Amino acid sequence: MRIFAVLLLLFVAQIAAAQSPTSITRSAGSQRVEVQPAGQPPTQDLTSLPLGKGLPVKVRVGLYFQNITAFDDNAGTFAGTVDMRLRWEDPRLRYAAETTPRGFQEYRGPTADQKLKEVWVPQVALTNLKESPSYQTNSLRIFPSGWVEVMQRTTGQFTVPIDSGAFPFDKQTLGVEVTVRRETSGEASLVVLQEDIDFSRPAQDLSIDGWTPGPVNIKRYTEPGWYGEFHSGLVVGLTIARKSGKVAAPVFIPLLAALLIPMLAIWMNSTEAGEFVIDTFELGNIIVGGLFAVIALNFTINAVYSSVSKGDNTVTRLFALNYLALGLGLAVVVLLYRYNVPMRLFGRYVQEQIFVYLSWAVPLLAFGTALAFILVAAS
Repeated sequence: MRIFAVLLLLFVAQIAAAQSPTSITRSAGSQRVEVQPAGQPPTQDLTSLPLGKGLPVKVRVGLYFQNITAFDDNAGTFAGTVDMRLRWEDPRLRYAAETTPRGFQEYRGPTADQKLKEVWVPQVALTNLKESPSYQTNSLRIFPSGWVEVMQRTTGQFTVPIDSGAFPFDKQTLGVEVTVRRETSGEASLVVLQEDIDFSRPAQDLSIDGWTPGPVNIKRYTEPGWYGEFHSGLVVGLTIARKSGKVAAPVFIPLLAALLIPMLAIWMNSTEAGEFVIDTFELGNIIVGGLFAVIALNFTINAVYSSVSKGDNTVTRLFALNYLALGLGLAVVVLLYRYNVPMRLFGRYVQEQIFVYLSWAVPLLAFGTALAFILVAAS
């Protein structure tokens, strides 16, 4: 009986030894390793951060401006379609080159969206999108060397800062802010190589009403995160120049014409034996009328080009010059023509010479300053 029991135990032990070990899942930090049955290699969680090339993961960025359908410099927004290209290397995704005759595995549309859930992808966002995009689609390519390329086409409205300092000879930058949201700058960093710079350009047929497209510039920045950490970011901006010919004449001609109003109040008077001929009340009406004209012009230009009123630029300087000239003209009418202050202090001859001097000095100073403002903005 004992011999039979021993033989039975040996038989059970042999059966247990012949069975494969069950799979065990063990978590180690952000990596998940599965111990597979004997004879099969272990697999990794492909959605975790790739560590094969060290940290931070270098994510190459390029941005192609497909079209710009609208640009509102008053609101600081532009609408259009851009193609963002992301590239990085993930050694875990390497495979035999002969398995793909095209040289890469490609996924588009919903298939790409599903595949992107199965591999690690940097959580990159276009942070200056004003609202949700009206259209967005993805394309994914995986190369035998482990390089991954994601192409994302986005149609939407973007917010941009406006610099009106050189208006109407200004240049604006239609920038798209690309920021890594999830990974810190120590885990994933956005970089740009020459190939990415060549990719970042406007379409050949891209046009914007009233503006001339120029080159694309790229600037790096970091965005603060939690616990003193930072997130990597890039601004890819399309430079555009305003076509000033359509704007300069309607803006500058009224402003320069308004400068003539206080000059007329000075020029229209004359002297006879040291006494002024024209009644002061009539000249004062010219100054007051000029003041209301400049105020109305100010409201009109600010209504059409509201961005101009928000900073220091040529237009606001010319308005300031107009108000200063009106103030000077009013001072001449009151102090010189009405109360004859120079004559009472220094005599008729001095007052007459002051009048002659002001007749050419004030216009020369006013129009010379206005011309300088315009030339500085145009340079």
